[in-house]
Formats: sequence, C-alpha cells, structure tokens
Amino acid sequence: MKLMGRHKALMTIFFGLAVTLFFALAYPHHLHFQEQYQLFLFEGSYVREVLSVPGGFADLLGRFCTQFFLYARIGAVIIGVLLMVVQLMSARLVGWNRQYGLSFLPAALLWVFLLDENALLGGVWALILVMLAAWDIGRIANPMARSLVALVCAPLLYWMAGPVAFLFVLLVFLDEARRGTFVSRFLGVAVVVVGCVLPAVLPHFVSVSAARLWQGVHYTRYPDTFPMWLWLATGSVAVLFLLHLFVKRWHESEQRWVRPVVSALIAFVVVALGVRVKMNPRTEQVMAYDYMARNQQWNRILQTADRQMPDNPLMVTALNLALGMKGLMADNMFRYVQNGVEGLLPEFVSDPVSPLTTSEAYYQLGMINTAQRFVFEAQEAIPDYQKSGRCYKRLAETNLIVGNYPVARKYLSALSHTLFYRTWANETMKLLADDELVRSHPEYGRLRSSIVKEDYFYSDRDLSAMLGRLFLANRRNRLAFEYLEASYLLSKDIDSFVARFPLSESIGYPRFPLAFQEGLLLWWSREHTAQEQMPPGIDRPTFQRLNDFYTLTNRKAPLEQIEQRFGQTYWYYYFFVKDVKNYHTTPQDHHPSTS
Repeated sequence: MKLMGRHKALMTIFFGLAVTLFFALAYPHHLHFQEQYQLFLFEGSYVREVLSVPGGFADLLGRFCTQFFLYARIGAVIIGVLLMVVQLMSARLVGWNRQYGLSFLPAALLWVFLLDENALLGGVWALILVMLAAWDIGRIANPMARSLVALVCAPLLYWMAGPVAFLFVLLVFLDEARRGTFVSRFLGVAVVVVGCVLPAVLPHFVSVSAARLWQGVHYTRYPDTFPMWLWLATGSVAVLFLLHLFVKRWHESEQRWVRPVVSALIAFVVVALGVRVKMNPRTEQVMAYDYMARNQQWNRILQTADRQMPDNPLMVTALNLALGMKGLMADNMFRYVQNGVEGLLPEFVSDPVSPLTTSEAYYQLGMINTAQRFVFEAQEAIPDYQKSGRCYKRLAETNLIVGNYPVARKYLSALSHTLFYRTWANETMKLLADDELVRSHPEYGRLRSSIVKEDYFYSDRDLSAMLGRLFLANRRNRLAFEYLEASYLLSKDIDSFVARFPLSESIGYPRFPLAFQEGLLLWWSREHTAQEQMPPGIDRPTFQRLNDFYTLTNRKAPLEQIEQRFGQTYWYYYFFVKDVKNYHTTPQDHHPSTS
C-alpha cells in the first residue's frame, strides 16, 4: 500500500511538473497575453462589479491569479498547482484505490482548454469550487441536513461558479439516487429543479443574455464562444463519479500497479491529442515578438529573428522597430523578409491585438497622439470589456508626454491600486508635479521633443507625408528619417527616396548605410552605365555587386541562384518581391545598357 501511495504521489507530481514546464518553456507568452488584457484592482468597487454577475466569484479568483502571469514562470506554477488540485479532487471521486490514472482526465482536458489564448482561468476555478462543494455535501450523513445544505448550495454555487454548477446538481442527484431513500430521491429531484429554474429566471434580474447564463459568462474572453474543452472536463468528472458509484467491481490484476499506469496513459493520450489539435506555436511566436517590443528587448528581437526568419506582419513590424531602435535599419532591413510598407506601420485594424504592436512603433517614433489612439482603440476592442494594465500604462505615458496631466493622473491612480504596476505608477506620479522633470526624463523628454507642434490631419494612407512632417519637427529624430526613407524603399518609390535623401545631412551618417547605398545606386543606374564613375558616397564593393546582379539577371539565371546571391539586397526586393507596387518589371528593362 505504501508503494502504491508513493506511485500515485509521483504521478501527481510528475503531472504538475509537466504542466508547469510546458507553460513556462513552451507557452510563456500566452500567459503574458492573458495578463495584458485585464486590470485587477484592489478596490471594493472593482470586486463588487465582478461579483455582480453569475460566475463572478470564480472569475474574481481567476483574475487574481492571472495578474501573476506578468511573470510567466509564476503563472506556470499557478496553473500547475490548480490542475494538480483538480486531479486530486477527481481522485476522491474515483476512489484512491481504484483506477487512479483516470483521475488525471479532467485536469488533462483543462490543460487543453488553457491552450486557447482566450480561455480564462475563471473556468478552472469554477470547476474546483463545484467539485469541492459536491465532495463536502456527500460527507454529510444526516439526510435532512444534507437536503437543506444542497438546496442552499445549488443557487449559491451557480452565482459563484456559473453554469459549471450544473455539475454539482448532477453529482448530488446521482449520489442521492444511489442512496435509494425517499428523502434522498426527493432531494435529488429538488436540486435538479432548482438548478434548471435558476438560469431561466435570472435574465429578468441581471443584464446577461439567457444563452450566456447557460454556457458561461466569464469562461472565455469571447463570451459568445462555447468553451467545449471546459465542458468536456466538466463532463468527465460526472463520468468518473458514475464509475465510482455504479461500477461495483473493477477489473482485477495480479500486478495492481498496472491499473493506475494504464489509466494514466489514457489521460496522457487525451493530452497528447488535445495539445496537437489546440497548440499553436505560430501564435506563440507572434506573441513573443509583441512581448519583446512591449518591453523594449530590441537585442532579443534581433537574436530571435536571426534564428528563424519572421514572416508574420506583426513580427516584421516588431523586427523593423528593433532594427531602427538599434540604429541598424538602414543597413540591415533587407537581410530579413519585408512585406512592404505594412511591415513598418500597418494600417489600423479594430481588434485588441494588432494595434498594440503598431502603437509601440508610433510611440518610439514620437507620434504620441497616434500611439495613444491605437492603444485606446485596442483596449476598447477587448471582447469581454475588461480594462488592460498594459494599455493603462501606455495611456498614462502618452498623456504625460503631451502634457495632459489630469488624464495621466487618472490612469496612474488606477494603476496604483494594482499589485505589479503600483511601484511604477507611484514613481511616475512624481513627474506630474514638475514639467521640467518630464523634459529631463531620458525617454519622455526625448519623445516630447519629437512631437509635431502644429495641428495636421493624420492619414495612414499617406504615411510618408506623416513621417516627413515628423522628421522636420525634429531633425535629430533619426528613427523618423529612416522610417521615412524605408517607406519609399519598401513602396519602390526610389525617386522620392532620392529626393528626400539630402535631409540625411542633419543625421550626420559617417558613411551611407548599405540599404540606402543600394537604393541610391539603383536610381543612379537608370541613367548611367556600369563603365561610368560611381556616385559619391557609394562603396566600391556595393557598386561591383550591382554590376554582378545585373550580369546574373541579364543572363536569365534561375531565380533560386539570384536569391542565393542577392536575396538580402534591396535590388532583389525591388525586382522580385511582387506583393507590393512595382514600377519596373525586370532588371533588363531598368538597366538595358549593362552587359
């Protein structure tokens, strides 16, 4: 028996470690993603608001835990512990000495449920609350006392945990049916009636639709989405309870250790299949780039891109921002896949995700009002209408930079009631007392000096004009100039690129950056031959490489060969990347005089 107990403990510990390591190492940015779309406030009004709808208590517990996801490793430990609790409570339903491995099934299904970035931790807490209540009710020996407690708990538990409380109704009904007495049967029927009537009556008293009262209000970020994996986990608990009550004799084996191992394998298969279906490494990569841009981890973005070439638009946006912030854009941007001007500053899309990454670029450029608009719209697009700690912080910063101190104070005051943003908010609050402190701040002062003072009409369809106006407002704004020239290169408008290039004198480049050299030399080659003297500022190796490029293309070499030698040049992008506007169809048409 001691050996059996040790095996069970090791299985539970191994499961908890597996969950923790998975979310800490393979899915950390899903946890960061979860944290940034809520704002847990230690305020009575906030708590009352969350508790004012069915399932509010479980949702409050879930939100409290989610705030720790700011640090992914802590969040992974929390998820691991919660799923271990679910497994141990399931083991009580199965019976400690029976098919212990099957007790991992509900927790395994919850693991799959949490792979969805829009699945909320409140669903896990709801199942824990319901299982705890059902187990406690079953321990009451007195039938009358058990009846009263169950009838009180049914509506209370529904209000605390939401429709997952239907599991409580089902478990009580099955348990009472097993007991077989008249009181037990009456109690079982009464609990079912209460459980079914409650969600039908509540729409008349709360501003929640009947459909959401039946499927859950705060189990997913999109309230109208049916949380299938959560309900599968809930249903599996009922199945385990049925096995415990009505299967009188489990299959015996001479080697009793085989039974828990085999049943554990069933749970493992469920996890493996579920993870294969629901896991999305692609989404994790996009979230990673957004997280690194949010935390200004520019070197880490470049290292990540060097390991695996980014090709998602948001990833390219974060990569180009990192290149610009490190002063490497004008030299190295065509070392990576580019998708046109959209890779610099994508057009606004009304959703809670893409505007946040784009706003980081606008913020660093000094287009503070635009960054503020993108962040505000992203927060308003959060499907379950929560506020965002990330958005509140950025809105406080943008209002501080433009001098709108009363609004900045409002956001900072809210953040001062949080656990992890409190210290930053209190320190930043000091800047509101002295305008000079903002001007001397290394980040806020730099960005304030970059703001365009005159009013103008912003249009993301005329991005080059916006960037040009931004640079003229502060000719030391190197990032704005490089974004301006990059926008011309990416749209293949080399005439405008060359026309604006003299503005680089105020930047003071010690040498022309490589991508700029390639653009200048391409423009020059339209009217000159390879035998003429190359223009000033162009390195001899760059000039020779263009001649080699034209030689190779004039011979109509295979595209793979051209890409292998020149795929990381602006010339290859200009002639062979076809998903953006192209002014010239072939290198031969562009420079026919080169042999």
